[in-house]
Amino acid sequence: MLFPRARVAVLIDGCFWHGCPVHFTLPAKNVEYWDEKIKRNTTRDLETTRTLEERGWCVLRFWEHEPPDVVAACIVESVRVNRGSTRR
Repeated sequence: MLFPRARVAVLIDGCFWHGCPVHFTLPAKNVEYWDEKIKRNTTRDLETTRTLEERGWCVLRFWEHEPPDVVAACIVESVRVNRGSTRR
């Protein structure tokens, strides 16, 4: 989700696909494939965050298991703060 005026990017990462340290469990079959797949995903996540930050974006990343009300409050606050800092 993007908030262009505030330059805030919000990414919600799935626990399985992005290797959540709390919930991710490597499947018992095709271990090599899944291990490499998740590593590629997490590497891409870091690169995406770095690229956006280098371009002046505030990047918020959340895990899918995080409470929606907490995530929403964080997003609202970040957009409010960053929208104020981008006004001319």
